[in-house]
Amino acid sequence: MLNRASSHQPAVINHQLTSRLLLALYKPFDVLSQFTQEHPSHRTLAEFGFAPNVYPIGRLDRDSEGLLLLSDEARWRDRLLNPRREHPRAYHSQVEGIVTDEALASLREGVRLKEFTTLPCKATRLDPAPDHPPRDPPIRYRASIPTSWVELELTEGKNRQVRRMTATVRFPTLRLIRVRMGCLALSSLSLKPGEWQVLDKEEEKAVLSSSTAS
Repeated sequence: MLNRASSHQPAVINHQLTSRLLLALYKPFDVLSQFTQEHPSHRTLAEFGFAPNVYPIGRLDRDSEGLLLLSDEARWRDRLLNPRREHPRAYHSQVEGIVTDEALASLREGVRLKEFTTLPCKATRLDPAPDHPPRDPPIRYRASIPTSWVELELTEGKNRQVRRMTATVRFPTLRLIRVRMGCLALSSLSLKPGEWQVLDKEEEKAVLSSSTAS
């Protein structure tokens, strides 16, 4: 059974399969992680043809992309978002400038933001750059300033945390993509931006797993 759709071709799902669903969406840039519009110009999750009573587990900011999970079952929210569970999620951040070893060390140790200090995390320079689909619209380009990519694995998810962290160590984020939740990698799903699928039992287990590679 194929449960995949683009934003222009909603999937039709057998109603017998609309309970206890866990879905993965490759959220595109400029889409809100909600079903209601706050302004007529806003794009929302309503355009993707999900089954009734499915809601996002957590959120990605409007200007962020990547793996967003949705379900019709409340237990997933506690399992994946409750801070005491320390559930890992990984992001690829394209930053302005060539990130330094000192900046990476600071990110790993935790950085002081206005109202809290971030927990220690994994921070790795990505070289070569990851092969992500082009963003529409593309990031701003400045010929005099190169960019680089960093992978951050966090176990907390405060508001705009990754962007604030990289800005604090003087490498502002230009593009942000969530690439993994637990051990479920976006790359393993072969989704394009705007496509989604129902996860099978093995993929659900991968979402719950916290045993990630170093």
